[in-house]
Formats: sequence, structure tokens, C-alpha cells
Amino acid sequence: MGSEDAVEGRRSKVERLVAAYGLDGMGDELVDRWTGSEGSRTSLRDLADEFNRALLRAALRRAGRNPTEHAVAEAYETLADDDASEGRKAEVRNDLSRAGVDVDALRDDFVSHQAVHTYLTEVRGATPPESTADPVATDVESLQRLVGRTTTVAQGTLARHRDADRVTLGEFDVFLDLRVLCHDCGADRDAVSLLRDGGCACDDDRAR
Repeated sequence: MGSEDAVEGRRSKVERLVAAYGLDGMGDELVDRWTGSEGSRTSLRDLADEFNRALLRAALRRAGRNPTEHAVAEAYETLADDDASEGRKAEVRNDLSRAGVDVDALRDDFVSHQAVHTYLTEVRGATPPESTADPVATDVESLQRLVGRTTTVAQGTLARHRDADRVTLGEFDVFLDLRVLCHDCGADRDAVSLLRDGGCACDDDRAR
């Protein structure tokens, strides 16, 4: 077991943080989401991201803030993204520090998917069911989550600059169009629809 999963007493890192941040019910939610007891399963990486966002949200609320989901998602994506610019990272860190959040301590508390797996299997005794899911449907869900996450970050970014009077913008919606252009048959399709429909018209063209 790695240092991240080292126990304090006999508690795993995730178990300790659930108690330290007052995340009542989070442990049960992780189990339900991973095992798919209430629907489709969630990957360990997505569960780790959700858990870390919950830590950030709890830290802001302890500091007297009431952050929107957009603000939490945007701040977390910036802190966790190795490709984010240093300037943007510094801006987010400064904003959190001014709010009273110990950013270094918070980042140390962020967990990996391995830590979540250790908690689920060794602490909660959870085991995922044998996978009978359609691999296409599983990837469709992954794409939809990715699009949703990107849309949330874009909404938060625009709202933040609008509220700071850096850009002029009224009430708005963000639309992310993930499209696929097939160079063989010329089909221009939404990626999710393409997957669900089994592809483009290439097979039809070749059959003729």
C-alpha cells in the first residue's frame, strides 16, 4: 500500500477525509456509484474527481463561502490540470487563499483513483458486478460526462469574467458541439449520435 493510502491508526486516506471534512453520506455514495447499485457505474477516476471537488466545496463553505457548482468545477479543473497555465493556477490559488482556504493542505488532501479503490475494496468491502454493459453505451456516457464537464468550466469562466467586468455578457447558455466528419462518405455527425447509430454511411456506400 502506497504512502497516499497509509492509514492513520487503521483508517484509509478517503475514510479519514470523509470524517475530517464532514462529508456525511459520501462513502455510501462512492460505493453506490462504483457498484452501479442505482444505475450505471462510475469509473474510479471520475469518483476521485467528484470526491476532490467535494473537498474543495467543503473547504470553501468552512471559509464562509457558498460556491456555485460552476465555480467549484472550474477551480478544481485548474488546480488538477497539469496543462493549465501557471498564471491561471496562481489566480485560482490567490482567490482561494483570500477566501481563507489553505490551498497547499487542500491539494495534499486530494486523492487518486487508487486511494478510492483502496477505500472501496479494503474498507467498504465493495466489489463491482460482472460487467455486462454495452461498451458503446459506456463510452457514450463517458463522452457525455466530458462534454458536461467542459461546458461547466466554460460557463464558470465566462461568468467569472463577466462578473469582474472584464467582458460584457448578459444571461447566456454554453453549447458544446462534438462533431465527427468522415472523409470517406462526407457524413457530418454528432459524436454521440454516431456511436449510438452504429456509425456513418460508409458501409452503405461500399455495398452499392
